[in-house]
Amino acid sequence: MDLAGYVVNTVLVEGKSVKEVCEAHGISRSWLYELIARYRELDEEGLRPLSMRPHSSPRRVPAGIDEEIVALRKELTKLGLDAGAHTIHYHLLRRHRRHKRAVASVATIWRVPTRRGFVTPQPHKRPKSSWRRFQAELPNEC
Repeated sequence: MDLAGYVVNTVLVEGKSVKEVCEAHGISRSWLYELIARYRELDEEGLRPLSMRPHSSPRRVPAGIDEEIVALRKELTKLGLDAGAHTIHYHLLRRHRRHKRAVASVATIWRVPTRRGFVTPQPHKRPKSSWRRFQAELPNEC
């Protein structure tokens, strides 16, 4: 039995107070009351951990624009032209002159090919092996 089941069982079956159980196990009272309410509503299913994933992502790029960015990158690469985020932004602005709000920002355009695996990540920090200097212990040792 996991902690959630144990503390709910302690409060409901053994009759201990919520405050006493929370202090003994180092949990908050609001979480325990939430567990008890979920247990009463859903029985054992209510004690399973819930998903923390958001229901929606309002700032995520719509799939149509996402696909258009990828297609434009492939097209520019095939023609041998620069296929960076600024270039893609310029071409999207030219395509959507009347609907400028439909064009994503340069940073968003950069994130789309990176997320899709078109951009190989570059290391931003020096490797730790470069921190150690090479130097001779004695003169003329090199």
